[in-house]
Amino acid sequence: MSTGTSTGTPATTASVSTHILDTSVGRPARGVAVRLAARAGRDAPWQPLGGSATDADGRCKDLPALPEGTTHVRLDFDTEAYLQTSLQTSAKKQADAQQDAPANRDSGAVFFPEVTVTFAVTAGEHYHVPLLLNPFGYSVYRGS
Repeated sequence: MSTGTSTGTPATTASVSTHILDTSVGRPARGVAVRLAARAGRDAPWQPLGGSATDADGRCKDLPALPEGTTHVRLDFDTEAYLQTSLQTSAKKQADAQQDAPANRDSGAVFFPEVTVTFAVTAGEHYHVPLLLNPFGYSVYRGS
């Protein structure tokens, strides 16, 4: 992605993209709602910008643009509905003899109903922030 405009002037905002991989099944997580918020300074209030949902490839291709002056971004992933469906599917596939399997260990409640990732940005840079998700853990990183 270009860090400037077609006229050669530097971009005045950062841009953000994300995707989710369900590491428990080795596939993209489809249908997860993602909300985007931004602020201009550490003590500034968060401004909700809108959101999207992951597609069949686990990507959000239509997140809103960041306003000029953005210094911090927050991505809120609503993982509960996706993980609940995933846990139910997993539980159906597991034999009752595997009582220590994660799908059978708990009451069926989702351990991470939402994931919030907050990060600092610099104007003109693109930030790709993938979420690696499973029923009992997650990780994020700055991708490319």
